[in-house]
Amino acid sequence: MDSSPRVTAPIGQDRLAHGALPRGSMRRDVFIYTSDDSDNLIGGLWVSEGITNANLYSMVEIFCIFSDTFGLHYPNGKLVERDQNPLQPGDYFLATNGSITVTDELPLLRMIALQPGSRSKSFRDAVRERDRRCILTGRKVPYDWTTFEATHIFPLAYEGHWNELKCDRWLTLPPATESDGSINSPQNGILLGLDEHILFKALAVSINPDDNYKIVCFSPATLPYKLAGRYLDRQFLEDFARLMRFCAGIFGRQCFSM
Repeated sequence: MDSSPRVTAPIGQDRLAHGALPRGSMRRDVFIYTSDDSDNLIGGLWVSEGITNANLYSMVEIFCIFSDTFGLHYPNGKLVERDQNPLQPGDYFLATNGSITVTDELPLLRMIALQPGSRSKSFRDAVRERDRRCILTGRKVPYDWTTFEATHIFPLAYEGHWNELKCDRWLTLPPATESDGSINSPQNGILLGLDEHILFKALAVSINPDDNYKIVCFSPATLPYKLAGRYLDRQFLEDFARLMRFCAGIFGRQCFSM
């Protein structure tokens, strides 16, 4: 990689605390560096089925800001093509003629404990009636709702961010009860099995709206559910009353996070 000119920004220890974790943490097997210096680690992930080289480029563009074009390289200096080949475990190095800035923007964590106040009954009932199955696995509701959970796509705990971004301007179905707030529109909801709900809240599983709504997994804890690399059902997506159609434009960074 010596022939690939680049200027890299120094990464402080506070960045390590917020995301660029030491090798081996969270069972990651892909590690991203801003140079061929293995001390300059800025991020990584656990590779699951369905994650491609192109997906890695997209992830890097979420948490890095570039002043010029960039490329990812293998340790031997070979360019990683931005293609649909499966991402392989290993080390990857950023190369650019410009500067690299690691964003200080932190993700909105989907923490159940942060849910303010009571959940909206009308939201729950509308999502249940519409989906009637876990949208990740396709498992149908058998007799009752005991093992299913109506889940917010944009976390309910961050209603302030929702309002600040004026996300309600994309809604076509307001909540049944206006006082519940627009964040409780059923278009901001999906029905999940309880296990899938927990994994979604923990950011162990996500949906990539920029890759045909592919299901992406970030933890080995998802392996028993065989979710990785699947796509949301087309019938689900084509119904205007279902998944928010603007997810790719506004929520991509929250639906698809490292």
